[in-house]
Amino acid sequence: MRPSLRPDVRIDWHKLNAMLAFALILLIPALAFAAESKVQRSPRATVSLVSEYAAVSPGQKLRIGLRQRLAPHWHTYWKNPGDAGSPPNIDFTLPPGASVGEIVWPGPDRFIIGPVASYGYENEIVFPMTLTVPQDARPGSQLVIEAAADWVVCEKECIPEEGKFRLTLPVEGSARPAGADVGAAFAIADARQPQAAPWKASVSDGGSALRMRVAGEGISGQSVRAALYFPERWGVVDHVAEQTLKVEGGALTLTLPKGQGYTPAPSAGLLALTDGGGQKRWFALDLAPAGAPSADAAAAAEAPASLPLWQMAAFAFLGGLILNLMPCVFPVLAIKATAVAGMSGGDRRAVRMSGVFYTLGVLAAFMTLALALLAVRAGGSAVGWGFQFQSPLFVAAMCWLMLAIGLNLSGVFEVGGSLAGAGQGLAERQGHAGSFFTGLLAVVVATPCTAPFMGAAIGSALVAPWFVSLVVFAMMGLGLALPFLLLGIFPAVAQRLPRPGLWMVRLRQAMAFPMYATAAWLLWVVAQQAGEVGLRLALAGTVLVGLVAWLVGLNHHGAKRAWWPRGMALLALAGLAGLMANLYRTEPAPASTSVQAQNVEPYSAERLASLRAAGKPVFVNMTAAWCITCLVNERTTLSTAAVQQAMGAHKVVYMKGDWTNRDPAITAFLRSFGRDGLPFYVFYAPGKEPAVLPPVLTQAILTEAFEQQAGNKTAVVAKQ
Repeated sequence: MRPSLRPDVRIDWHKLNAMLAFALILLIPALAFAAESKVQRSPRATVSLVSEYAAVSPGQKLRIGLRQRLAPHWHTYWKNPGDAGSPPNIDFTLPPGASVGEIVWPGPDRFIIGPVASYGYENEIVFPMTLTVPQDARPGSQLVIEAAADWVVCEKECIPEEGKFRLTLPVEGSARPAGADVGAAFAIADARQPQAAPWKASVSDGGSALRMRVAGEGISGQSVRAALYFPERWGVVDHVAEQTLKVEGGALTLTLPKGQGYTPAPSAGLLALTDGGGQKRWFALDLAPAGAPSADAAAAAEAPASLPLWQMAAFAFLGGLILNLMPCVFPVLAIKATAVAGMSGGDRRAVRMSGVFYTLGVLAAFMTLALALLAVRAGGSAVGWGFQFQSPLFVAAMCWLMLAIGLNLSGVFEVGGSLAGAGQGLAERQGHAGSFFTGLLAVVVATPCTAPFMGAAIGSALVAPWFVSLVVFAMMGLGLALPFLLLGIFPAVAQRLPRPGLWMVRLRQAMAFPMYATAAWLLWVVAQQAGEVGLRLALAGTVLVGLVAWLVGLNHHGAKRAWWPRGMALLALAGLAGLMANLYRTEPAPASTSVQAQNVEPYSAERLASLRAAGKPVFVNMTAAWCITCLVNERTTLSTAAVQQAMGAHKVVYMKGDWTNRDPAITAFLRSFGRDGLPFYVFYAPGKEPAVLPPVLTQAILTEAFEQQAGNKTAVVAKQ
């Protein structure tokens, strides 16, 4: 017999045990329907799925969240993680009728570790989401929420983690809030929730940096002691660079150095302000494109370009002059040669006018290209020099044009005075229209590549006011046209050529073969851009071009001008138009196999940031199948044994970006350096500023650049 507490009191232990068992049964549902799932533990983080309500009602909207409690000095990430890391990702399995919204991101902090910066959170954070309970949920039933999540936590090293969670909430007639612990966790996220900015914000482009201006009531030196801008898109600003703050006159100005992913497009983000008491608040901002009309349009218009106008104009002129010697212009040398031969025996006025019309053609092409670039930029798209060669349709049309010119030079057909002054006008020394067309074609064929000095001039011009851009492009055109223009100004040089005769016919026929070679190369470019389908369409087009040329020549040389060659030529041209329509609809082909070759990594902004954070030297080659200078550099320099051995000896990671088809990431990379054309080469030595290398490479330039990463030499930087 069990002893009693008092001699006169007898306890019925059987009844007491039954009561305790009954109480335990009543307590089990409360434990099973807790507002927090089982936790996923690691030495770095304790993670769970939480609900702000312990019991829910039908049709209710409430918040659930991924709760992370982090070990000291460890942090997790915002939706834009910065230079390294990855934001958390969560996938739900829900009952029918239930739904979960996107993460409502709390305002982040910035963490700088060595040369990289990250955006995220430390200590404890909840990533809240809105849960909608099904309308037909029955009181007395259970709402079971299952989720699989992954996240990354970092200190000096980054470790990916993952977990599966199950949250069971009872459905009752009225909702019941969760306990104080879960409520406090949501309060942490609430304290960081961004507010709508009550001020007027604008941004202007200062060349290498953006200038954000925020003006309105309550902004003063006392209310704003520190400020930091967090862009939602990666790479809009340099994440690790100092953001200089200036507060005066009821406004703050924040200078934001541009990042590698900067493009002149709308950018949303958060402005974190710290007041005199140390309290931090986050405000949501939507910034207009840099240089676009805004409330601060006057300031944006006055923003200086990265180079002064005289320097842009000088660089543009020198670049255009050197462009005459670049491999990209080789295909048009045949046309220039026939045009120069056409000056033979001409009078002074005819020779001068030929040079003038050639120059006018060059200038007209440059002005058209400048206006097209500015128009596309104004529409919010990021394009650059040579952008038209990223279209398989344009490349195929150029292929067919080169083939037609070659057939004309070979004498298959004659078009007096046109097509670059070849054909009948060549022998008869007429064709100012031919000289004008030669100038146009020289620019079109030259655009795949940039010459020294051109890169900085083009990049600066396209972020400057429109009239500055036109001046710069005009100076570039004058540089390209100068050699031929000088022949017109000094006609005695042309008059020293032999008199017209059989040699001109032979020269004309010989010059057809560079045109055929160019057409073949352009066919290869189409294959890189649009794959086998695009190549078949382009080859079919070459057959039709040959057919049209033969029919035109047949009609021209025939004793009688029959109607049927013209009719068949029109049908062939209609077929050519149909092929162009199909080329326009072709899907881009996968990246060039050259980019995926052994020991070469495809360019990725995130991978580049990771390699730099790890202290590895990186060489970046931006190339395209349509860039002849790029291909020449790869064949004569980059693929040589000496350069490959130097890369291996210094453990240089070789990254290649393929811009054959339009790629916003590569466009953004080029724009971050103020460039718009190819080729473009950058070497990143550990702990040093990136070195921009010249567009025409040599083995010595590359090996010296690689050696400097060990501190042996100074980086080779192209001053252009």
